[in-house]
Amino acid sequence: MAGSMVATAGVGRNWWALVLRGILAVIFGILIIVSPGIALTSLILVLGAYFLVDGIFAVAGALAHRDHYHPWWLTLVEGIIGIIAGIAAFVYPGLTALTLLYVLAVWAILTGIFEVVAAVQLRKVVQGEWLLAVSGVLSVLFGVLLIVFPGTGILALLTVLAAYAIIFGVLLIVLGFRMRGMTTGMGGTHAPTPA
Repeated sequence: MAGSMVATAGVGRNWWALVLRGILAVIFGILIIVSPGIALTSLILVLGAYFLVDGIFAVAGALAHRDHYHPWWLTLVEGIIGIIAGIAAFVYPGLTALTLLYVLAVWAILTGIFEVVAAVQLRKVVQGEWLLAVSGVLSVLFGVLLIVFPGTGILALLTVLAAYAIIFGVLLIVLGFRMRGMTTGMGGTHAPTPA
């Protein structure tokens, strides 16, 4: 029991990384909604920036609590995939809409799989891990829908992408704050937010 409490505190110390990733996703979704006429090249660059920043936070979070979170490598791989997808978007900004759709679909499916597996592992340590599982399932479904219905057009893609980003972001924010509450509820101290 004591080991479980220490592990929970260790994972909970980095709650802010999940919250930041969630905030970034929500901002990304809102940007798409307020700029529906965004050009494809601009969309690719914004999406690339999101992938890159989200990937960096995922890698940082994985490395920060690798001592307390046994499947930390899943989050690390998820982050690396995001960084690679982000770099690809910047290196090849002239991607076609269909190529963008498939890059987004693969990223969503892989991210979702890693999140579901991480949620299964976290159930022994953290309450509320189902939020991560739900966000993972949503990611996989989103990716599969993009592959199954590739001809829906870029505007439909933007609407679905915005909704997905906002829902995904809100789930990560809620999970992050639940992890923070569990850490402080056990008598721990609030982790300092990064400077």
